[in-house]
Amino acid sequence: MKFDEEFKWILIEAIDEGLRSIVGENGKKVIYYHLKELYGLEREEISEKLEVFAEYINKIFGLGARIIEIAIIKALCLKLKLEYREKKVKFVDYIEELYKEYMKKYKKK
Repeated sequence: MKFDEEFKWILIEAIDEGLRSIVGENGKKVIYYHLKELYGLEREEISEKLEVFAEYINKIFGLGARIIEIAIIKALCLKLKLEYREKKVKFVDYIEELYKEYMKKYKKK
């Protein structure tokens, strides 16, 4: 799914905050470094390739990746002023649902 520019940057900030809250600032930098080196994925491109990001996080952290995903989702909900609800859906699907809610709430086209 292609996100609008504003949502893209809000999502990147939420990813920063979610990663920092779980793995700290240095851990976040290491993750971004490896994404760039292994996948050619810059921090600014993560919102365009969420599947790659989610795959990498799952590869590195296994079941613990869900904790990072939830931290990112909660940070995004807070930034968007949307309620966090625990769901049994994939990370990427949840982000896409939040994008739809964001578009509806702020009446963006």
